[in-house]
Amino acid sequence: MQPSTDVSALAWGLLIGAEAVTGVALLLRRRLPLAVFVVVTSVLVTAVVVGAAQETRLSPLVVLSLAVSLYTVGNLRPYGTRTVIALLVVVVVVAVGVCINHLTAAPEYQGSSDVLAVLAPLPLAWALGTATRTHRADLASAARRMDEMTREQELREQQAAQQERVRIAGEMHDVVAHSLTLLVVRAETLRARGGELPDWARRQIDGLAVAGRQAGSELRDLLGVLRGPEESAPLQPTPGLGELPELLERGRAAGSRIAARLCAPQDLTRPVQLAVYRIVQEALTNARRHAPGAQVRVTVAADEGGVRCEVENTAPEIPGEVSWGAGLGLVSMRERVEALGGLLRAGPTREGGFRVSAAFPPRLTPLDAAGV
Repeated sequence: MQPSTDVSALAWGLLIGAEAVTGVALLLRRRLPLAVFVVVTSVLVTAVVVGAAQETRLSPLVVLSLAVSLYTVGNLRPYGTRTVIALLVVVVVVAVGVCINHLTAAPEYQGSSDVLAVLAPLPLAWALGTATRTHRADLASAARRMDEMTREQELREQQAAQQERVRIAGEMHDVVAHSLTLLVVRAETLRARGGELPDWARRQIDGLAVAGRQAGSELRDLLGVLRGPEESAPLQPTPGLGELPELLERGRAAGSRIAARLCAPQDLTRPVQLAVYRIVQEALTNARRHAPGAQVRVTVAADEGGVRCEVENTAPEIPGEVSWGAGLGLVSMRERVEALGGLLRAGPTREGGFRVSAAFPPRLTPLDAAGV
């Protein structure tokens, strides 16, 4: 088992044969690292013992495959019973090989201390593999800690957001809900004395009372959503295309001049119907606020290209009374439409009016609607 080099045909044959077998075995080193380690060691011991018996010395390069196998064991296999068993088997194979070598080889070809000099660096390959495995485990542990910290941060943010929503809901309940309730009570008081009022005043008061009650109901639903999922179930069905005629009548009763063309089917998905209703509602409110006395045209239609909703008002009859808001209504409308994959356009017309146009894609499937 001398480590010196021999260039004879037998030496090259043993070297090539051993490297070919170990090379095939190394292809499985990631799946079966311990088994490959045992096989590589056995093949190398056999080649060296056979060569020594034939008075042939193999090149020290023959141990490269063993170094690769040791690195893989250190990289993929932690300490355990199987690792210890594999090491014991390798020790037994080496011991048997040394015994056979001393029985079959000439004295100058028997193993000696120079063999240990060649094999001594091999544990470095195992140590390097172990260091790689430890580093990889440290990186995985750091990634897990980072994920846990991220989840904890998200949870704290959600809790803080929920607390803020509850606080906002309380403020809205104390301020807005109280004012709406007072408004409805006063409107009902005036209705009770309707015989003392002219007809136009009674109609306005009736519309005021209905609008106040609806706003109060929707506000309660909104407060439930703000307080949390357990209270987010609406107290009444969400409005849709079926409620548009009533919405338009309330607008007319409030003094708006509205011309409508509603020809969309009633079987559209609920998210689309709700979005159309809210767009018309917000656009009518904006028209009354920013263009008092203007003519308003409402169009809701559907065809193979999708659903189209358009609200256009003419220039205000009293420009001096126009008031401008913060634009939050348009932002809300655009978010609703884009959430459904549609497109919203809003802007002034050449005649001095204002147009809001929303286009939705062809009918959403029930699965799409559920995901909105």
